[in-house]
Amino acid sequence: MASSSKEKVVLAYSGGLDTSVMVKWLQVEKGLDVVAICCNVGQESQDLGWVKQKALDMGAVAAESVDMRSEYADQILTKAIAANGLYEGTYPLLSALSRPMISAYMVEAAHHHGAAYIAHGCTGKGNDQVRFETSIHAIDPTLRVIAPVRDWDLLTREQEMDWAAAHDVPVPTTADKPYSIDDNLFGRAIECGVLEDAWSEPPADIWTMTTDPEDAPDAPCEVTLGFERGTPVSLDGTEMPLLDLIIELNGIAGANAFGRIDMIEDRVIGIKSRECYECPASLALIGAHQALESMCLDHDTLHYKSGIDQRWANLVYDGLWFSPLKNALDSFIANTQRFVTGEVRAKFYKGTFTVTGRRSDYSLYSRELATYGHGDLFDRSSSKGWITLHSLPSQTWSLSQGPSYVQSMSAHEVRQFETGEAEQGTPATSAASA
Repeated sequence: MASSSKEKVVLAYSGGLDTSVMVKWLQVEKGLDVVAICCNVGQESQDLGWVKQKALDMGAVAAESVDMRSEYADQILTKAIAANGLYEGTYPLLSALSRPMISAYMVEAAHHHGAAYIAHGCTGKGNDQVRFETSIHAIDPTLRVIAPVRDWDLLTREQEMDWAAAHDVPVPTTADKPYSIDDNLFGRAIECGVLEDAWSEPPADIWTMTTDPEDAPDAPCEVTLGFERGTPVSLDGTEMPLLDLIIELNGIAGANAFGRIDMIEDRVIGIKSRECYECPASLALIGAHQALESMCLDHDTLHYKSGIDQRWANLVYDGLWFSPLKNALDSFIANTQRFVTGEVRAKFYKGTFTVTGRRSDYSLYSRELATYGHGDLFDRSSSKGWITLHSLPSQTWSLSQGPSYVQSMSAHEVRQFETGEAEQGTPATSAASA
């Protein structure tokens, strides 16, 4: 039984080597009673009860295995889809999205167990240390954070294994995995090992959710995704909870080789990192959602929202889920989704996802206005006057300031302008030519 005089620490526990060593290290080196918490956000298909028991076997005073998948889908991923959340226009934020929910539960557990500390297994070079600690501090600034992997002197994997053996910590009996993996409902993140060579093609064995495009079916696979107020609610006409929809869509898209990403990414801490991701369902859902928004949002809202979406993704990536600006952007985005209801049809084919149709009762697309054929209702006679007024500022500028602008250019820039070479010149010449 734990001594009542000991302080407690809540540990984000996965059952792997690092966090298993931490269970013992926090007891031996810090003199703390450990409460181990494993949050399932879709990283495992099987029951995680074994993780709880493993922590207890190593001396944790309490342990929990919490299935948070439905809550993660309904409370977090719905917001990510509504915001078309893609960091640097590419990455669906899968790791960044799970950290706020895990952090919130860790704080709740700390309050429940009377813990003064929260510990995590993040390194000193990654993004997740920032996300966990920023979220924890935002929810309860009085809690103190311990980051053993960042602080301890076990510098190599071999040293860590030796320490584990010396302190009766169960260690893997198989060869160490060559990659670092983080996965949840929204996909898998793969880094380290040979991937650190940016010129090296990712080895075939890193991909587990997606078929190689060369081995994918020769026939396209068509799906229809239904949305209500920006949230996916049905697949091929069958309504289902978002959790089930994502799981099923991951299987369909992955089998057709869709969802692989290989990118150079700008980390929060200021370095560039080569990252590979498998995001079959997340990329498909965001792509379909964008297609429906293009039909249901007016011009100004659609264009303005694209900038809001990008800012939202940056805030989430940087660990600022619990921030005033992120909260305000959520309100704006939610307002834009009031009429984003309808269906999107798309085809998966050998690694591609192509939208082939969209329909909505709230569509702003009018065939009668768009058509060049029979039934055209557009009044062409209005265009000339509209163009005259639309171009009036440009005409006024050209007559008043245009000649002076050209005269202010250098002789070299003027020659480029006159010979038509300005298109490849400096920004100034390009602007003048425009």
